[in-house]
Amino acid sequence: MLVPGRWRRARPQPPLDPGTGGFSFAALKAMGNPMPLLVQNDGDALLELFLEPFGQDYLLHPGEAVTVTSYGRWDRYPFETIHEPNRITILATSCFATVSDAGGNEVPPANRRPPGVHQ
Repeated sequence: MLVPGRWRRARPQPPLDPGTGGFSFAALKAMGNPMPLLVQNDGDALLELFLEPFGQDYLLHPGEAVTVTSYGRWDRYPFETIHEPNRITILATSCFATVSDAGGNEVPPANRRPPGVHQ
């Protein structure tokens, strides 16, 4: 059921307006107010990283690390996390986040998925 006026309040804010870069890695970084979170797989098996609210998935091999960075504004905390065996879910409460390697380069979702894993 639609609530009158609700859609208007939920419209994307700059830089996500048309013509400003959308959800690209560069556009999200341009929002400013970065808050990084290091995620490292210290285990001996693959670690699944789910980034919400967009449902992006990443696989970290043993010893591998990435940085999840939230941009924009949030109410109390920039992240919420849920840990399960061999899986971590990170919710960027600002709804805008990137995943990068140690050099600051974008790590695309669903990268390096071994055959037979979530196909």
